[in-house]
Amino acid sequence: MTEIIEGPQMSPLEILALLGAVALVVARWLPPAARPRVTIAAGAVLVPSAIVLGVTGIRWQLLPVLAGAALALPFALAPLLRRRTGRPAWRARWWLALPGSVACAGLIATSPVAAWAFPVPVFPEPTGGFAVGTRVVQWTDPGRPETFTADPTDLRTVVVQLWYPAQKSPAGARRAQYLGRTEQEARTVSEALARGVGLPGFLVDGVPRARSRSVFDAPVDGGGGRFPVVLFSPGSGGVRTQNTAWAEELASHGYVVAALDHPYDSAAVVLADGRTITGETASSGDAEKDEELAAGWTAVRAADLGFVLSRLDAVDRGEGADPLTGRLDTGRVAVAGHSMGGAAALQAARQDHRFDAVIDLDGFPHGPASPALVQPTLALTQAVTPGTDPRYLPRLTAALDADTATSYRLTVPGAAHLTFMDGPLYLPPVPSIVGSLGRTESPRVVAGATLAFLDATLRAAPGDLPGALRTYGDLTVHHP
Repeated sequence: MTEIIEGPQMSPLEILALLGAVALVVARWLPPAARPRVTIAAGAVLVPSAIVLGVTGIRWQLLPVLAGAALALPFALAPLLRRRTGRPAWRARWWLALPGSVACAGLIATSPVAAWAFPVPVFPEPTGGFAVGTRVVQWTDPGRPETFTADPTDLRTVVVQLWYPAQKSPAGARRAQYLGRTEQEARTVSEALARGVGLPGFLVDGVPRARSRSVFDAPVDGGGGRFPVVLFSPGSGGVRTQNTAWAEELASHGYVVAALDHPYDSAAVVLADGRTITGETASSGDAEKDEELAAGWTAVRAADLGFVLSRLDAVDRGEGADPLTGRLDTGRVAVAGHSMGGAAALQAARQDHRFDAVIDLDGFPHGPASPALVQPTLALTQAVTPGTDPRYLPRLTAALDADTATSYRLTVPGAAHLTFMDGPLYLPPVPSIVGSLGRTESPRVVAGATLAFLDATLRAAPGDLPGALRTYGDLTVHHP
């Protein structure tokens, strides 16, 4: 059981430990009469906090605090022990003590900086009128063999997380774990994601501690209406939860979001029987070969999306007891994705006209460019720079120009590739990594633009869609 951190980047216990360590360092420089009281008070705060954190799980960001306190402790305790034994009080000369105090203070100061750079993510409160529920389902496609294994009896299985409009939960209801159904699953997924980008897992150990704004298995909203559906495919190596903030915002506005794990492509997929399937897709280093591989992986993802839409349609018709039966408007469906998931969304829409709209979140179009899209499409991109793959913009533009419906490319100023998922909430705020929009603005912009598009295309909401989109960036309209 770990401690939940809300709002600040450090928990109350971590802050108490930090203050106790600072007090130990400062005690050396106080008048003799005050030193004993401050040292005892610092120890009374620091030691219990460290013990409790040791039980609940110490984040690596607190280790500099404990190290600094351990270095300062002997010098803080020495005068007290000498006084208790009746020996003359000893105090190091200031010019000897100053470098040690500065070193301890510097060590302690790295802790809040590290906690700020790699925080426990705090998810934005959804702005819509619905509370948000979530649950996880697992479906096997009886007509599709698993192409990533040699077993001819192995059938393609996908894990899907649903976010939906829910009844308001009681005060204090436990919110959903981020990255998994349990903390253990969340840690498995977090470590796999870190390995996938070459990071040591401990750097992002705050991520599996997070809780989102939804409640697992909350009752579906009781209004009786039917909700438009949005299917989502994550980026290469990504997982179904990577756009949780976005999904929760859409669900709070009356949409059902179904996000997929793609086994053997997603970094880690924990199945219902407890097995973990890790990602096996990897680039070869050869551009031509990698394009062929990406096209194949995109085709598998597109088939997954079509299969999940069929399953959702069966759920709505009442095949199997499900709280969403009769509540899914599978006649109003959008398909969306980030990065490779965006390419999969484009392919799924080409192949399956049950999808009524497409959202590509900075996804390079892989696979065949025909047939032409017939659905309105919104492509959100970061700014194209000399470092951008020179094939990206021409391919995306060709796809949007060939679309028989009006489509849009929205370039978001200050965005990076990871702006379009939850990354800004827990990665260091370095513009080249997560963009310069910040931890609050990034999810607001991405969700706001996609909501404007979905309301116009799936709900035929009146208004000026191009005008609404222009409030979020530089818009190019592609007319049929």
